[in-house]
Amino acid sequence: MIDYSVKQIEKAVLIGVITQHQSEEKLKEYLDELDFLVLTAGGKAVKRFTQKLEYPNPKTYIGVGKLDEVKEYIDVHKISTVVFDDELSPGQLRNIERVLDCKILDRTNLILDIFAQRAQTSYAVTQVELAQYQYLLPRLTRMWTHLSRQKGGIGLRGPGETEIETDRRIVRDKITLLRKRLAKIDKQMAVQRKNRGKMIRVALVGYTNVGKSTLMNVISKSDVFAENKLFATLDTTVRKVVIKNLPFLLTDTVGFIRKLPTQLVESFKSTLDEVREADLIIHVVDIAHASFEDHIASVNTILQEIESADKPTIMVFNKIDIYQHKTIDADDLVTEKTKLHYTLQDWEKTYMNKENETAIFISALKKENLESFKKIVYQKVKEIHITRFPYNDFLYQEYEEE
Repeated sequence: MIDYSVKQIEKAVLIGVITQHQSEEKLKEYLDELDFLVLTAGGKAVKRFTQKLEYPNPKTYIGVGKLDEVKEYIDVHKISTVVFDDELSPGQLRNIERVLDCKILDRTNLILDIFAQRAQTSYAVTQVELAQYQYLLPRLTRMWTHLSRQKGGIGLRGPGETEIETDRRIVRDKITLLRKRLAKIDKQMAVQRKNRGKMIRVALVGYTNVGKSTLMNVISKSDVFAENKLFATLDTTVRKVVIKNLPFLLTDTVGFIRKLPTQLVESFKSTLDEVREADLIIHVVDIAHASFEDHIASVNTILQEIESADKPTIMVFNKIDIYQHKTIDADDLVTEKTKLHYTLQDWEKTYMNKENETAIFISALKKENLESFKKIVYQKVKEIHITRFPYNDFLYQEYEEE
């Protein structure tokens, strides 16, 4: 007897392509991340299909033969969802759906769905809703009929394709309405930021799932939601923190990700304003992740886009408790030592000696090296504070040397 009270896990197939701009190794990293996204959304990836192409097929993303192979697999194994690693054009989406006859999602749609699940406040819900409408507008065919949507399952899909032009007009009107609503909230949040006074503002930024919320909880002694899933934090959280007698505001922001949908960057503008208006940025990095340097580059790209790359920054390499490296035997003269073989000490030498950059290696979960981290934050905040309030010398109580 089937227990209908137990939610059935949605099984999915992942599809990606190896191109001249995306190596097989890079594709594996992206598909690993896509697998985690599916898991975060409540599904389970059971199979991966990859194909080597000069560039993705403009009509079907992958070749027709490979698409038939996918079709055969999903029919035999009764798979309901196929997820593509890149954003599909409306034409690709229609063509693929005709062949596979199942739910088709791309990376953008999947991320939007996770954001929709995670959004808690009315502000975050509005931001996500705007991004979803912007994504769906050119893809209304086979997705919408007067905005009625099927409930449940990963992603958003509707039952028909009647009166599409009417639906487009409704969606455009909805986008206009949501933008006005966000503009109003943006003004309110700008006033809130102004009302915080002249306190130093520090923003936590980083790739998704690097431990920003865990670090926030440790420093501010608060209880911000933290979970080992992507995009656990959507709503901006601001806490007052005091180190010694020096107070400042600490902001936890939404995590970044490679191939972050442009719709989300636009709709989460006000959230990113917290970073724009910060006096100091704490860039948190998961050093235990094999691609952490790519993650740093992705975050720096977004910081560049929002004109925040030149702000004073502390690089915080988190999760040193689970970092692993491949050792080379001292007598091994054949194998070349690469970054894959770096110890934590090697990485410390690399990043702690960089000019114009302050780095610290910690474990927020295990509370390792946190005192050194607090000293660095205190020093950086103090430098900014002195320029803003040169007469408040009584606040600057140095840490005693141990």
